[in-house]
Amino acid sequence: MKSKTTVLDDAAIRRALTRISHEIIEKNKGVEDLVLVGIKTRGVPIAQRLKNKIQEIEGKDLPGGELDITLYRDDLTPKKDQAEPELKAAHIKANIDGKKVILVDDVLYTGRTVRAAMDALIDLGRPSQVQLAVLVDRGHRELPIRADFVGKNVPTSQDEVVTVTLSETDEADQVTIFEK
Repeated sequence: MKSKTTVLDDAAIRRALTRISHEIIEKNKGVEDLVLVGIKTRGVPIAQRLKNKIQEIEGKDLPGGELDITLYRDDLTPKKDQAEPELKAAHIKANIDGKKVILVDDVLYTGRTVRAAMDALIDLGRPSQVQLAVLVDRGHRELPIRADFVGKNVPTSQDEVVTVTLSETDEADQVTIFEK
């Protein structure tokens, strides 16, 4: 793949997450009954960053966790000689019943990851509301899903790939568009 452009650098990611944190607080009129849940893999560190920023702003520590949606995906195709997908348990310490759960992911594309995450979440409890926060919304939805909080809308073609790298999982913080 050939790198086309970098749409967010580390400073832009920091600013986007700060803005999203303020929007979460404003939309929910504070942080009462909120639970932040990151979708593995890069949604987890983004959720942690949002959690830290909200704590810095509001002075309250939000419950959080992580969700592995592997077995809930509808677009996994088994490959010859490949083991079955491995389920990694959800790690959500808070009871989500009656809470406002904010699912956090890096890129919103077709909506299938979010649909799988909602299925996994409902298996854990009954939240009063589910909201979605994403760093990048690139369009091309296949399901009627939209984000409540978006760091940056990035119009793309389906021949492009949006890659998010984060210092927690990769070497640097940036969002890059590649051509296939």
